[in-house]
Amino acid sequence: MKIAAVTGAAGGIGEALARELHRQGVQVAVLDRDGDGAEAIAADLDALALTCDVTDRQAVTDAIDRVEDELGPIDLFCANAGILVLGGYEVAPDDWQHIWDVNVMAHVHSASVLVPRMIERGGGHLLHTASAAGLLAQIGSAPYTATKAAALGFAEYLAITYGAQGLRVSALCPQAVRTAMTAGHESGGVAGLDGMLEPAEVARIAIDGVRNGDFLILPHPEVEEYARRKADDRERWIKGMQRLNERFGLPT
Repeated sequence: MKIAAVTGAAGGIGEALARELHRQGVQVAVLDRDGDGAEAIAADLDALALTCDVTDRQAVTDAIDRVEDELGPIDLFCANAGILVLGGYEVAPDDWQHIWDVNVMAHVHSASVLVPRMIERGGGHLLHTASAAGLLAQIGSAPYTATKAAALGFAEYLAITYGAQGLRVSALCPQAVRTAMTAGHESGGVAGLDGMLEPAEVARIAIDGVRNGDFLILPHPEVEEYARRKADDRERWIKGMQRLNERFGLPT
């Protein structure tokens, strides 16, 4: 792995992924809608910085083209940008659309450019930052639950459909991580019951998983057991989640 690009890399998990890749000797492109933030991280890593709105397919295409023009073919693309919107059916349609565009369509946009290129080149790797919420559910947020499940499903589709053609796909599914998304919630709320991880630790685990060729990367190992319980007895699992919702859910 020589060249990687990371979206949402001006902070949080994205920044940590960029730093970990740089530490491992990979040339990194730092992509973020916050151009100044991307520049600051890139200056620290002697990396390429690009302003990129991941909800805009042309902007994603242009950013990938520039990375490949300036650095060379992308070996690993980390589709990491994501947002959280709290609430359920009452969330405004525009907010539903926005979180869908960031948490799902951004993955589709990058894949639409890179999958055919990677197949033609004989291989490549896509790392999708989803969430444990994609395997389980997010108490207090229907939009996050739905979009992270969709992101995970899309990653599975890519792995199933193109794996035999050399495309490798990984889905990063942490619980609580100390980022802007969890700011003000030192315990991490319900997602922090198994501990709040630092972004650097999540990034190290993620890149180890990529190098191992793992599809599902779980920085919180407890998630594997929770997913197994859900699959084994969904009725019992929902009852347990209802109890958690009583403790951590939004007021109704």
